[in-house]
Amino acid sequence: MPYNPALVAPMREEMVRLGARELTTVSDVDAALGDQRGTMLVFVNSVCGCAAGNARPALRLALEHAVLPQQVVTVFAGQDVDATARARQFFADYQPSSPSMALLRDGEVVHFVHRHQMEARSPQSIAGDLVKAFDKHLGAAV
Repeated sequence: MPYNPALVAPMREEMVRLGARELTTVSDVDAALGDQRGTMLVFVNSVCGCAAGNARPALRLALEHAVLPQQVVTVFAGQDVDATARARQFFADYQPSSPSMALLRDGEVVHFVHRHQMEARSPQSIAGDLVKAFDKHLGAAV
């Protein structure tokens, strides 16, 4: 059963303020990821404490970097269940994780961050890893 929409509204709004486009339906996901060219970060949002304490703040910090993906999109695990399941099919080689982040280049995952890689780490440390991934995988694409 999905989480109460009122509970997750601030978490959704935070991602939109960061410039992420919400994908709330399977058709939204297919339109964004189906024939993807260029670079994209897919953020699997969550009510999990590490999403609020580490993942979203880390993403905010990383998005201040000079080298960025061309698009940032988000699905919400536990809320937009079908959209999240569909998005995860695009990075099915990675164990489902909430929160998580998949960095894609021309539809291929070039960097993936699992929940366990964010737990007990500071947002600054996670953001530093994301920035390194942006520089390594996106520098020539933007």
